[in-house]
Amino acid sequence: MSSEEIISAIKQICEEKNISFDSVVESIEYALAAAYRKDFGQKNQNIKVEFDPQTGKMKVFDEKLVVENLKEEKEGEEKKKFNPKTEIPLDEAKKIKKNVKVGETIRQELKVPSAFGRVAAQTAKQVITQRLKEAEKEAVYKEFKAKEGELVNGVVQQREGRGVLVDLDHTTAILPQEEQIRQEDYRPGRKMKFLILSVKETSKGPEVILSRAHPLVVKALFLSEIPEIQAGTVEIKSIAREAGFRSKVAVDSKEENIDPIGSCIGQRGARVQTIISELGGEKIDIVRYDDDPVKYISNALSPAKITDIELKEKEKVALVKVKPDQFSLAIGKAGQNVRLASRLTGWKIEIKEISNSLEESVKDGEGKKEEKEKQEKEEEEKKEKKEEGNSKKKKTKKKNSSK
Repeated sequence: MSSEEIISAIKQICEEKNISFDSVVESIEYALAAAYRKDFGQKNQNIKVEFDPQTGKMKVFDEKLVVENLKEEKEGEEKKKFNPKTEIPLDEAKKIKKNVKVGETIRQELKVPSAFGRVAAQTAKQVITQRLKEAEKEAVYKEFKAKEGELVNGVVQQREGRGVLVDLDHTTAILPQEEQIRQEDYRPGRKMKFLILSVKETSKGPEVILSRAHPLVVKALFLSEIPEIQAGTVEIKSIAREAGFRSKVAVDSKEENIDPIGSCIGQRGARVQTIISELGGEKIDIVRYDDDPVKYISNALSPAKITDIELKEKEKVALVKVKPDQFSLAIGKAGQNVRLASRLTGWKIEIKEISNSLEESVKDGEGKKEEKEKQEKEEEEKKEKKEEGNSKKKKTKKKNSSK
């Protein structure tokens, strides 16, 4: 094979396997060293090969680390370990190179027999194949490990047990059952966006785990669709999600003139609608974050209107009072609204329905004060009338007795 053919073959492997040129050359050198060691090397030789893809030529070396001279071990002293394959004593090394020092590497070039090319080809081919597979696995692992927490485009291949296999071009990833959205259709050939949840190294190669149900999927979609979030002027403070049904997203703005909710919704809801479509119609509530827990909890329970909120700081419990017509809205279908609001804010939220009657509806705030004042005034008037009546009775009695 000519040098041009060798370089062409290496470049083709690099493109097909998505690995670096140097990595392929290193694999070839490793394979050639293994082939030389097997048929032409000696037991105590540490074979290294330098291969030049430009010329197709190679050089073979016996490479050893220079160590201190061996001394006779005295009784009771621990015997120093010496590896004759990879190490050479200083006095022997100086016979090869006079000014060599301990810690240096000394290389002796070995003769390359003419038969080596023929013998090496078949042996090297097997080793190269194995090394390339390892290099490919490493390249895939590094590529996807760097993308953990990011969205990627994938094509559904097939179901395998309860999981779904997804083609990501350079590898096949797994979408486990717990990371699937129950009502989604994962039919083969369907193109979707997936979150890279984790990447692990295994004996079979990198294992890429995907998700469609994680709250980070919503965050990644907002990041890809909302320029203000990309720029950092609008920040996602918290996300609570029940995948496939509803999500609540708390946002805040670092600049007063930017409306965080409006930025996320977009003109006529265009931005958030793109996200909803990607999530298969999942409802999304975008609420304003607030450092004041009372305001934050009130916002989180949107679209319900809250009458009053009482906080129990130690227990991290919020007692929320709502009117009867807002009670079911605050709770949500099967308790979903209050459940998501609790996760979003970090407070345990308890909803209490208050009556519309005068006595119940004015328990708090100014209404309570006015009612109390009104009752006190009525009691005062009754007392005055009673005293006035008693006074008249006394006067009548006195007149009758005087007669």
